Amino acid sequence: MIGRRDFITLLGGAATWPLTARAQQAAIPIVGFVTGRSTEASARPAAAFRKGLNGTGYVEGQNVMVEYHRLEGQYDRVPAVVADLVRRRVAVIATSFTAAALAAKAATTTTPIVFGVVEDPVKLGLVTSLARPGGNVTGINFFVAEVMAKRLGLLHDLVPKAVRIAVLVNPANPPIAEATLREIPEAARGLGLQISVLKASTPREIEAAFATLVRDRADALFVMPDAFLISRRVQFATLAARHGIPAAYTVREEVEAGGLMSYGTDSLDMYRQVGVYVGQILDGAKPAEMPVVQSTKFEFVINLQTARVLGIEVPNSLQLLADEVIE
Repeated sequence: MIGRRDFITLLGGAATWPLTARAQQAAIPIVGFVTGRSTEASARPAAAFRKGLNGTGYVEGQNVMVEYHRLEGQYDRVPAVVADLVRRRVAVIATSFTAAALAAKAATTTTPIVFGVVEDPVKLGLVTSLARPGGNVTGINFFVAEVMAKRLGLLHDLVPKAVRIAVLVNPANPPIAEATLREIPEAARGLGLQISVLKASTPREIEAAFATLVRDRADALFVMPDAFLISRRVQFATLAARHGIPAAYTVREEVEAGGLMSYGTDSLDMYRQVGVYVGQILDGAKPAEMPVVQSTKFEFVINLQTARVLGIEVPNSLQLLADEVIE
């Protein structure tokens, strides 16, 4: 039988249970995951990120919490989102696009940052070197900018009669827009192609861009790598089909939505690697000593059904070259 003193002691202990539970909950690290994509478009990237985390022993909801900030192309929100994460002292900031990586770098010198960026992070000022980043920032460099010329060449191989190519950029994402406009004209000259530039950062502006390229009788469309533009992949596929425009994109999701072709880094593998680095940092690794990973997995995807609708006969050589052919 429990005596009065023992009973009081038990009550006193019970009174501390909620406090203990709260303390344990507070000890769980929080990771801020910032992406420019929409909720729907970021589902698979988030799953790939969690897969990387899981591989290091961290399971969301058990021993790590992940806050997802999906900006849906609203890049003007980046500074405020990053500042809030820094203010609340999250354990790590993980981001999949350049604007957020640069904002985070400017906002803190102590909170670890893991990025996935398409340009040279040394030139961007994110790290001092690829081998030894120094400071609080490291991540994955996936060569979207560097492979744009290759993607243009594949579009030319797929649609050899296309001479006038409209290049669509998102001016709200300056680093990648500038890289696109730097890389593509030179590649186009080498292929004997004529380039016109269109700009769009809203769904309405995408509609207007298609109206312009139809009016100007462009033969094909080249879409820059951009989270917002990827999130509008169904709109692109619909408009391209309506106007009979062959279009080249960055990632397989755009081809799965009905786009003609894509070529670029395997973005899901990039997200997985970001998750791996976040898990290692949670285990005590220092970003300054973690080399920037150079992504080496690339994907070439063709949608045969879209090609048939557009009246394009895909050579067997390109089908064999493709990593995936969607029937």
